[in-house]
Amino acid sequence: MIQSDDLRFFLEVARTGRLVAAARGLGVEHTTVGRRVTQLERAAGTRLFDRTPSGWELTEAGQRLVVHAEAIESSLLAASEELGSARGRLSGTLRIAAPDGFGAFVLSPGLGGLRSAYPDLTVEVVTATRLNLLATREFDIGIALEEPTTRGVQSRVLARYGLSFYASPDYLSRAGQPASLADLGAHPVIGYVDSLLDIPALRFLDTALPGVRPAIQTNNVTGQWMAAVAGLGVAALPDFVAAQDDRLVRIIEGTRIERTYWIAVPTEHQRLARTRAAESAILELVREHGYLRAA
Repeated sequence: MIQSDDLRFFLEVARTGRLVAAARGLGVEHTTVGRRVTQLERAAGTRLFDRTPSGWELTEAGQRLVVHAEAIESSLLAASEELGSARGRLSGTLRIAAPDGFGAFVLSPGLGGLRSAYPDLTVEVVTATRLNLLATREFDIGIALEEPTTRGVQSRVLARYGLSFYASPDYLSRAGQPASLADLGAHPVIGYVDSLLDIPALRFLDTALPGVRPAIQTNNVTGQWMAAVAGLGVAALPDFVAAQDDRLVRIIEGTRIERTYWIAVPTEHQRLARTRAAESAILELVREHGYLRAA
């Protein structure tokens, strides 16, 4: 007979695709994970994974079992949450993974309503501008710049936003104001570190300024914003970051770049009250934001 605890090991391997990564996530030795998966396969009477040089891949039987395993996991999480919280109150920890721009300039300052409603809830905001930010599924709600393709995650468009070119008045008084994108070839451009940029949606400079290599490169939008404020050059910044900053001036009108945010929730977390409450708060935050267009 299948033991429910073995399903926890099975799901971690299914999500990571590697024994060592699964062991790290579970806080056990990889030999323990392998033994529990083998035990589950014996109980199920079929092979659940194909062991390949590139990782552990689910067999057809394994893919069918994932659906049931995630349903059990979701029910256990919901039961634990309900029994662990007083009626009408939410507690525990909620983790939101987001790109650095959204996390730092929209989400973190906008958590007041959620915190006021649920003061016992601990909110973790994890930010990074990498495509694999959501790959580990170590989050309750994820915000992404591309449609998530991680298995077992339900996603939809959250909002659309614009980026424009900005520079400081001091910089423009020294270097002159560019009148067109073609003029930017003569100006130091501020952008992302190319070798660390794996999100196609953030490669907007490749299209807007083909052949121009940023003179100053940082791996986050906060660094680009501060470099532009310091008068080091021209940066393409989200309007929700720069439009209200009187230390910056929008230049080259008519060159606004459009991008999209997606919101994603792992299947097993969709029934959790804290996840539903946080998702509603994020949707309301987007609807009320002056520089985001809700989907």
